[in-house]
Amino acid sequence: MEAAESGRPGPAASSSSSSSSSSPPAAAEGEKTGPAAMRRSDRDGGADGRNVGFVLVHAGAGYHSESKAKEYKQVCKKACQKAIEKLQTGALAVDVVAAALIELEDSPFTNAGMGSNLNLSGDIECDASTMDGKSLNFGAVGALRGIKNPILVANKLLSEAQKGKLSAGRIPPCFLVGEGAHKWAVDHGIVPCPPDIMTTKFSLSAFRKNRRKLELAEKVETEMIQTKKRREVTENVSVFIFTLSTNVTASLDTVGAVVVDHEGNVAAAVSSGGLAMKHPGRVGQAAVYGCGCWAENAGGHNVYSTAVSTSGCGEHLVRTMLARECSVALQSEDAHQALLETMQKKFVRSPFLACEDSVLGGVIVLRCCRCSMDSESALNTPALLVEFLWSHTTESMCVGYMSTQDGKAKVNTHISRLPPGAVAGQSLAIEGGVCRLRTSVN
Repeated sequence: MEAAESGRPGPAASSSSSSSSSSPPAAAEGEKTGPAAMRRSDRDGGADGRNVGFVLVHAGAGYHSESKAKEYKQVCKKACQKAIEKLQTGALAVDVVAAALIELEDSPFTNAGMGSNLNLSGDIECDASTMDGKSLNFGAVGALRGIKNPILVANKLLSEAQKGKLSAGRIPPCFLVGEGAHKWAVDHGIVPCPPDIMTTKFSLSAFRKNRRKLELAEKVETEMIQTKKRREVTENVSVFIFTLSTNVTASLDTVGAVVVDHEGNVAAAVSSGGLAMKHPGRVGQAAVYGCGCWAENAGGHNVYSTAVSTSGCGEHLVRTMLARECSVALQSEDAHQALLETMQKKFVRSPFLACEDSVLGGVIVLRCCRCSMDSESALNTPALLVEFLWSHTTESMCVGYMSTQDGKAKVNTHISRLPPGAVAGQSLAIEGGVCRLRTSVN
């Protein structure tokens, strides 16, 4: 894996991650792929070229232990397969990303939907959003309780908004939070879920451990005030708080997906249970416009259709609007270089995060444009050229990707990791590939 370190990099950091358009054989599941071996699949996208498409998913940027690597890859594989099934039936991108995220939310190994992190009160509150690149409509929910698949509510908000104004000329909502979001979901036919079903053995165990550490830290702080031994006890407080935050960092695994369908439409979605031990009512980037996801079809000044989904520390991603920033950058000629520079300048070294010692986040992106299946052929068969990338400043990020031209078992899954010696929050990794899909639409 090639990676560029970007704690305080100079121009040399960019050159270490150059891309290549070589054509290696298809990788086995889980095989590592880097920018210097950009994947290129120039096979036929289908017999008639109609129901083609591509999906890229992530199971979060955070920390993924080797002991659970198989489980993380498996959930990405299932999400990709579900998305491809929908694409092959002719489903549009915005519905395909929702289908992929349902698979990711239903896994107990991800911090989204079932098994999400518990907040300070011991409750699960979820955030989710989705964006349609064709209509540019957006739907989101924040701090939502009692709904097994928050992405269903976000997707429903988006589709309902497309129907136009409500009675008496009222503007339909695109972003709802808390009890209001739950009531709206139930009123629109989404079945509620008992809290005990959403809580898993792992999430409950993590909550209890974090609560004990938090109580211990608060006890030490109280002793500091009472004894006024500030210097000595402050050092102890730092140790306890660091231990808690380390566990929080390991649970940044928001999930997301980006898709392009047979019409060349793109869509993106993201879902998250939020930070462990967060304050009740806290809303992260997964629900915020321009921060959790972004999708925009080509047209006007945009040469490329782009889709982005983010993961990581919500506060860092909200303050930098990273999803929108990446989408804008992808209109540049070199997608890999553009994403690298955006992660460095607009995230790791962002002036909005100047007070942060460690900037934690990750993105998956794709961009596509119309092209010829074979530039050297006189037939000029129409095709979609899809470039896809992922980048992260966290210790690791789990991704999976697949196209309709791949066999059902040929899902590429990969846990990307920072290179040895790199410091999470100050360095970054970037990888990706390229895929060419035959279409019947010119």
